[in-house]
Amino acid sequence: MKYYIGIDLGGTNVRTLLVDENGQSYSEVKDATERENGPDYVCSKIIRQIESLDCSVCGGIQNVQGIGIGVPGPVDTEHGVMIMATNLPGFENYPICEKLSTRFNLPVFIDNDANVAGLAEALLGAGKGKPTCYYVTISTGIGGAFVVNGQLVSGGRGHAGEVGNIIVKNNGYKFGALNPGAVEGEASGTAITRKGKEILGEERVHHAGDVFRLADEGDMKAKGIVDECISELATMLADIAHTVDPHCFVLGGGVMKSKKYFYDQLVEQFNAKIHVGMRGHIPILERELEDCGAIGAAMLPMSKLK
Repeated sequence: MKYYIGIDLGGTNVRTLLVDENGQSYSEVKDATERENGPDYVCSKIIRQIESLDCSVCGGIQNVQGIGIGVPGPVDTEHGVMIMATNLPGFENYPICEKLSTRFNLPVFIDNDANVAGLAEALLGAGKGKPTCYYVTISTGIGGAFVVNGQLVSGGRGHAGEVGNIIVKNNGYKFGALNPGAVEGEASGTAITRKGKEILGEERVHHAGDVFRLADEGDMKAKGIVDECISELATMLADIAHTVDPHCFVLGGGVMKSKKYFYDQLVEQFNAKIHVGMRGHIPILERELEDCGAIGAAMLPMSKLK
């Protein structure tokens, strides 16, 4: 049995796990990130977490195969650094992989948190056994990951899978640094909530689930919001499908909690928007793993060191 360390580094919390090749976790350390203290402080905290892991199951940390890190935002996987670090100020181009590798004499890999979640689902979850798997998370934002034969496709600058910037509506909403009409600005949980508050009123809408519920109860304005978002998500999936023709999609993220209101319609519209020969051959599955952050990060070295 081979063992790996996975680190889920977020703006609020940082979590470190010892995981085996089947995704079974044996030891966990979690703490507040305290990002305001800077990257050196956070890196030192991660080092202490790794040192605090109980590695007796594998005979000590010297028998761990490698370390993986999942982080928010795009990553330069070739050089092992974050390109953007909105939630982790100061981490742009910070050599965290180099520092951890030097400290523990182990190979260290880093990738976007959606990518590592997708890797976990492809290797251990809903996409297990599929030659190719495209993972899409629909939550606060929208992200994706393409896994081929157990390997993440990161692209030349680590931006492969940044599907949230795919344009699904001409002259649409401009959200942050994304394109006007990008699917993240039109159909993410944040976007659905924004539209709901604007059209239905802030007193009726507190989160995206309220919009789906109101639509199901017969509110025609809510139904209009939901129908538009389903169409836009189907367009995004069709764009991806025509580009890489995956063996399956796996959907995750908070919006999937409302799947009973939209899943069947999404599948129907997706199949209507792809080539006839593709229809019915690309299942849209729901993620199976509840904990795919740190476990997915641990799968990074496993996939890279094959």
